[in-house]
Amino acid sequence: MQNNSRFGGQRRANAAPHKRHQSNRGPRNTPQIHASRFINKAIAVQAEEPYAPTHAFDEFGLSKQTVATLAYLGFSQPSEIQDKCIPAAIQNRDVIGLANTGTGKTAAFLLPIIDKISANRDPLSVLILAPTRELAQQIDDEFRRFSAGQKIYSTVVVGGANISRQIQQIKRGPQVIIGTPGRLKDLINRRVIRLAHVTTFVLDEADRMCDMGFERDIRSIEAEMPKERQTLCYSATMTPSVQTIIQEFMQSPVMVSTVKGATNDHIEQDVVYARDKAHKVELLTNLLQQPDFEKVIVFGDTKFGVQRLADSLTKSNLPAVAIHGNKSQSQRERALQSFKRGEINVLVATDVAARGLDIPNVSHVINFDPPKAYDDYVHRIGRTGRAGNRGNALTFVIQP
Repeated sequence: MQNNSRFGGQRRANAAPHKRHQSNRGPRNTPQIHASRFINKAIAVQAEEPYAPTHAFDEFGLSKQTVATLAYLGFSQPSEIQDKCIPAAIQNRDVIGLANTGTGKTAAFLLPIIDKISANRDPLSVLILAPTRELAQQIDDEFRRFSAGQKIYSTVVVGGANISRQIQQIKRGPQVIIGTPGRLKDLINRRVIRLAHVTTFVLDEADRMCDMGFERDIRSIEAEMPKERQTLCYSATMTPSVQTIIQEFMQSPVMVSTVKGATNDHIEQDVVYARDKAHKVELLTNLLQQPDFEKVIVFGDTKFGVQRLADSLTKSNLPAVAIHGNKSQSQRERALQSFKRGEINVLVATDVAARGLDIPNVSHVINFDPPKAYDDYVHRIGRTGRAGNRGNALTFVIQP
């Protein structure tokens, strides 16, 4: 039974499969996700007992300056992943950390690294790999905050940014390189970066890097490093690809898992039916004018479509910024920061922004174009309802 929804289109609560839903608008032979999988009534968020750490930051053996910096930044006590991973990392053990997004895993690997290199300032001794430019930049921002005043330095090497400038920065001899696999491999091939002195290797969002097809690049990069090193691997899931990497790269690792149950149960998920693309734009414009749509990420399939949609919304007096692969790194950073700071309330993005970014207080995720795979859907909607808060996700579906 159909009913008019508050979204301005039509919703079907539990639609049974029907031939007319199996649109041939996508690439031939590409199976589509049935709309019913985008519908979920949110379960009330259950109050969890707060984690009681077994350590204070000044009990890990971190330097006095690092402990003072953490206190100045307002870090009162470690999160669970920090409490359980930092002691092993400080002992130079290999560590596997499995944790949900937003649990403090970046500090779990950065704090021991800062402690290690502040005592030995050898250049290019730490390599951190991340799946996206934005996550690499985010890690660098955290590194600079936590290492303030210690005269240790980092460089970000990612695609979409000026490679000549990155080469100049590398020649200055930073202790830490933070990068994406493609750009890092390029710099290795150009003989700009040598990894012979790496003592700590970090894989952040390892499952996502494998999902994005970086596994071969990661293996090529790892082969350039000494076998005698510390390896830290952080991931949200333990996929077969991650398991293989762990077996090949790590030595007697300490396994820490703080992963909680299904994180999307507390996200209200629904579909919005539209007649065609023009109708989708009309419905989206109406949605974004509603007061409860306070901070919204809209996902689209293509770079061109995302940019055109952001421009269209801005012309309709709904200022929006876009993030996609055709944007330079500086453009992407400016767009992301304006969204984070609340200067712009709508971010339109391709799947590059679907995972790994720390964007607090996103009220809604809207799939303007449905994702091609259900895993991509899960990653997209995970931008809302973070840290156990209630979230909202809507997926537009063409229904002729």
